[in-house]
Amino acid sequence: MAGIMQPILLIEDDKKIARVTKVYLEGAGFRVVHAEKGKDAIEHALREKPLAVLLDLMLPDITGEEVCQELKEIGDFPIIMLTSKSSEDERVAGFALGADDYVVKPFSPRELVYRIKAVLKRAHKADFEHTKPLSFNEGLLIIDGQSYVVKKDGHPVRLTPTEFKVLFTLASYPAKVFTREELVEKALGYQFEGYERSIDAHVKNIRQKIEHDSKNPRFITTMYGVGYRFSGKLDV
Repeated sequence: MAGIMQPILLIEDDKKIARVTKVYLEGAGFRVVHAEKGKDAIEHALREKPLAVLLDLMLPDITGEEVCQELKEIGDFPIIMLTSKSSEDERVAGFALGADDYVVKPFSPRELVYRIKAVLKRAHKADFEHTKPLSFNEGLLIIDGQSYVVKKDGHPVRLTPTEFKVLFTLASYPAKVFTREELVEKALGYQFEGYERSIDAHVKNIRQKIEHDSKNPRFITTMYGVGYRFSGKLDV
């Protein structure tokens, strides 16, 4: 990873955790910018777009959730939440905000480095093989794996890297039924405990962005008791 100019933005007010995390990240070849407060982190991100963000949810000035929302307005870089909130509902809530991963404290710095590399790998545009955009329902939905652009009714739709990968995977196999576990493995490339449940939050976010009526979806169909299927009709 050496030579990467964009920094990892580490937002953490616990000095000990920040120091250890910074050592491991720099040892893996990343450049790290550390902020103890949410407002300082937002200013850093505005000055220099980060490669990825590690975001503690318990900050001294504003909540991590507020910071996450602000960062999503700045750019599409991956966000990994660091928190002691460990319940399934809290994890799902984090993904619903647009987080790409969720790490519960105390965590292994080595595992954190692995997670960052995995998130960056799946966010990389070169991961997709299709050279032509996928078009569905007479151009109602267009998904371009080369440019990472999704359009609904001709208008761009803003997805997080993780949301794009989930949508692209489903759309690449029309009518195939994916279990949650299969979708995590195929779309995101790795498994961690509880992550398959986060797929529900990602799918909910995607539906709100690409469907005219998210409660009666035309593109992503829930197969109750199993998982999800992409139901759009591929344009020839």
